[in-house]
Amino acid sequence: MKKSITDIALKGKRCLVRVDFNVPLDKNGKVSDDTRITAALPTIEYLSKNGAKVILCSHLGRPKGEFRKEFSLAPVAVRLQELLGRKVVFATDVAGEDTERKVAEMKDGDVLLMENLRFKKEEEANETGFCKRLASFADVYVNDAFGTAHRAHASTAGVAAFVKDSVSGFLMEKELEFLGRALENPEHPFVAILGGAKVSDKIGVIENLIDKVDALLVGGGMAYTFLKSEGVNTGKSLCEDGQVPLAAKLSEKARQKGVKLLLPVDHVVAYSTDKGEHFVSSDIPDDMMGVDIGPKTAELFAKALSGAKTVVWNGPMGCLLYTSPSPRDA
Repeated sequence: MKKSITDIALKGKRCLVRVDFNVPLDKNGKVSDDTRITAALPTIEYLSKNGAKVILCSHLGRPKGEFRKEFSLAPVAVRLQELLGRKVVFATDVAGEDTERKVAEMKDGDVLLMENLRFKKEEEANETGFCKRLASFADVYVNDAFGTAHRAHASTAGVAAFVKDSVSGFLMEKELEFLGRALENPEHPFVAILGGAKVSDKIGVIENLIDKVDALLVGGGMAYTFLKSEGVNTGKSLCEDGQVPLAAKLSEKARQKGVKLLLPVDHVVAYSTDKGEHFVSSDIPDDMMGVDIGPKTAELFAKALSGAKTVVWNGPMGCLLYTSPSPRDA
């Protein structure tokens, strides 16, 4: 994406803006951390002040292609309105009839947020028909969701092919500029933290980083593929069996390069990814799965980071938020 929102005329244009509003909600359904919303404000405010019709879209959580109230973006619309200090219209569907009607009613400068993209299974499948449907609401496509830009989903990749002008927002520009500096001329020690679900999503990233970093800290679901490649029992943890040989190859490459590759030494384990019984263990029982790094791993990672001059972090260390896990394994 070569253009910025500052490079094009915006007045009267419908701007479909992919933001990352995947924020935590508390037990009352209110936004408990609005950092990601705040980060998108400069782009939203610039578009609005320059007369664009600002149509925001995002995902929240993993509703798996169906409507689930606990993953609704309605509370996000409320918090966004508070932060912007102006009305934010909320469309109760995903590029459906309600979105169509409310977009048609928009005036220059108005802001609309549509419902959670992942309520549609076509979003993660990057289904062509859904890409075209999203594009039908856009004269300009703006990608300002750096945290999800690596995913080939309809709203992050496919839609751009069906919109005349595709540009980056201010947050995307800022992150790319920082990442470029960090990778091209990093200060050492240079430490990278990689998390998230899949090794296959980040093969290129890992291979690139091994040539540059002094230490690589691996957590999240992808850690279990690496652990399995080293003969560690991972129970029912998320693991890409087909990528185990690759993980072993990457680990060996790191050793040859003198890169310190750190994997979890203890885990928060549970029977499922739904909140329920969980505890900390250095081993993963056969009938359980790792869902987060344990306290010993957190200490290990913190020590590796303590002297770092450059840190690049991509992806979460766990899939759930837990409170006070009971240490079954001291």
